[in-house]
Amino acid sequence: MGEFEIIDHYFRGLNGREGVLVGIGDDCAVVDWPGPLAISTDTLVAGVHFPEDADAASIGHRCLAVNLSDLAAMGATPLGFTLALTLPQAEPAWLSGFASGLSRLARRFEMALIGGDTTRGPLTISIHIIGRAPASGSLLRSGGQVGDGVYVSGRLGGALAGLEFVRERGLSATQSEWVRRFLEPEPRVELGQQLAGVASAAIDISDGLLADLNHLVEASGCGASLTLEALPVAAGLTDFYGNAEGLRRAVCGGDEYELCFTVPLAQASSVERVARETGVALTRIGELVPGESIHCQLHGAEWQSGEAGGYEHF
Repeated sequence: MGEFEIIDHYFRGLNGREGVLVGIGDDCAVVDWPGPLAISTDTLVAGVHFPEDADAASIGHRCLAVNLSDLAAMGATPLGFTLALTLPQAEPAWLSGFASGLSRLARRFEMALIGGDTTRGPLTISIHIIGRAPASGSLLRSGGQVGDGVYVSGRLGGALAGLEFVRERGLSATQSEWVRRFLEPEPRVELGQQLAGVASAAIDISDGLLADLNHLVEASGCGASLTLEALPVAAGLTDFYGNAEGLRRAVCGGDEYELCFTVPLAQASSVERVARETGVALTRIGELVPGESIHCQLHGAEWQSGEAGGYEHF
């Protein structure tokens, strides 16, 4: 199966969306998407960002979800994306599964596939995603101010546990949910849109809470104080790993794609409204403080992760 046959057979159906004047199948896409645009790129490599033998549909979901999470952190509305797909070989069964996982998520958010490339090589997936920035202004990492509350969405730590169990069989319901969290993360797009105009700063948790919050406080020119007993830990994590290790995984584990955001005191009541309207649990875990570092306390005592905290790409 050749490059153009792959495109026509598996991806042509994602071509349509308002504003797409010329989609896949030409030398360039032509779009008419007025206003400020939010644009991001992520590359996922087999054996690094997902297991080489992972289900193809899960890979399709995951590669688009992590890009959607970047849009969510900016409060943006998804519009379209390009797909660069490097394959060891063109296997119809794998391509069909990959396309189905990708397509389900793309259609859910009404996104158009507007271009890309296919080539032979080690399995690598690069997506360039485009969204419309919110009218109230994009959520940035740099907007936090001393006194703002620090919040997280959902529960943390399950994705790291899921990575460890992804090749296991006979899993419990809780362990299966951890695996699903890793393979098929939920991008918090609607939440990000609702937080625009409420939150002062935001970032998605891809490399771990401490690592990603550190990016936010550096950009905002302040520090943070966290109360770790308030941290929402994934169900079953402390039962399986123990309190100390379960907490460490929630603080340092990556691949969550939840949002960490800051909110001025005057907007604190709006967080409850956003939680109700989106159905996503939002938890205050600390506040921004003067300084340059993140201080963590557990029941009043200083807490150390025991490691650098967070995934490093190099």
